[in-house]
Amino acid sequence: MRRAAVFLDRDGVINRAPCRRGRPHPPAGLHELEILPDVPEALRALKAGGYALIVVTNQPDVARGTRTRREVEDIHRRLERDLAIDAILCCFHDGDSCGCRKPRPGLLLQAARDFAIELPSSFMVGDRWSDIEAGRRAGCGTFFVDRGYQETRPEHPDHRVRSLGHAADIILAESHALPR
Repeated sequence: MRRAAVFLDRDGVINRAPCRRGRPHPPAGLHELEILPDVPEALRALKAGGYALIVVTNQPDVARGTRTRREVEDIHRRLERDLAIDAILCCFHDGDSCGCRKPRPGLLLQAARDFAIELPSSFMVGDRWSDIEAGRRAGCGTFFVDRGYQETRPEHPDHRVRSLGHAADIILAESHALPR
């Protein structure tokens, strides 16, 4: 049986993304990891609503050599330990040569196969245009968490919200998850 999911970008949606020159960056390591205030409650509510919760994140700093894979995976282990998420799928590549790097929908398509996800009943929540485009290409509803970054903004997200909590309220009020 297939079920609905909420796909979540990591930095800027689940945890604070330090900004430099108006652009978000991942935390440098566990010492900089800060879960945003409404995230634990929003995730618990979405989980209780029957949604699979899957983080899909680009982490190109590994390919660039400015972060180690272990630093990224340490953050992922902490998120999995502390939050009600089912899985974290990560693209470690840089550039446009892979199908898993957002805005391509590869991570969402992989999750659909691996976790029996019904994409048209699912949602992508992200804070950058590439998140919204990946969700759109996968056939999901999209929620843009507007953090006011000084970069390209997504064209026509289904919803523009201020936080994951705001997105969760809308998702739970307007939709019905498929059974588990």
